[in-house]
Amino acid sequence: MTTSSTPALERDLTSGALSLAIAEIAEEAARLILPYWRAGTAVETKSDDSPVTQADRAAEALILERLAALYPGVQTVAEEAVSADGAPETAEDWFWLIDPLDGTRGFVRGGEAFTVNIALIHDGYSVAGVVTAPATATTWRTDKPEGGAFRRQFGALQAGEAHSGEDWRPIRVRDRPQEGMALLSHSVTDEEATRLAARHGCSRWQGTDSSLKFCLIAEGRFDAYPRTGPTSEWDTAAGQAVLEAAGGRVLADDGQRMAYGKTRFLNGAFVAMGG
Repeated sequence: MTTSSTPALERDLTSGALSLAIAEIAEEAARLILPYWRAGTAVETKSDDSPVTQADRAAEALILERLAALYPGVQTVAEEAVSADGAPETAEDWFWLIDPLDGTRGFVRGGEAFTVNIALIHDGYSVAGVVTAPATATTWRTDKPEGGAFRRQFGALQAGEAHSGEDWRPIRVRDRPQEGMALLSHSVTDEEATRLAARHGCSRWQGTDSSLKFCLIAEGRFDAYPRTGPTSEWDTAAGQAVLEAAGGRVLADDGQRMAYGKTRFLNGAFVAMGG
């Protein structure tokens, strides 16, 4: 990282200005993505058999450009860049994790559960994050450290206009009810989902795509999201930041807070929990 960016990151993180800035970037990327949605966008298959569209690539290019202008020289680990060029060998003290369009399979099917994810990592942990759901024009974000988590509906903008839409409102995880409700990936079978939900104290479950699962727990609508299969760090970092800011936890399979900058930027099993 260039030395000039470190003070700016620390200052803006402490004041809360950083999360507001990356929320605006994520919402700009969301507006760029929406014209591709349900428009018959061409789909390619990457080397890992996951899909990618022009929407993924255009959104990532925009996010990288905006972040470089605000905080030049900060390391970026972004899904499509890693797919094209490989992952960095090491993570720096400060770096961005970026998923420009999480839930591409659902996006291609015309579903609504796809998101834009931007997270800032410092010393191995997610310290700020934003998740935006373009289909519902909803954004969740962290605030300054220890400042909580927030949600808003953002409005459509014309070129050159400032933000329109709702004001930010605070969100918080709920106390675990007697019959908890889990969120599970659509990739697991019903039998496995029932077993995983019960293992984490939930008698019911619902399947949902993308990082929305973290945000729905953060705003107190669900209670747990267990995951056994591998995920990439950019799939989880922003959602983890939001959930932790709202009073929740994300624990790796060793019972410790899930960290970032791991080998190949891959996660093992984890569970995200509310109250």
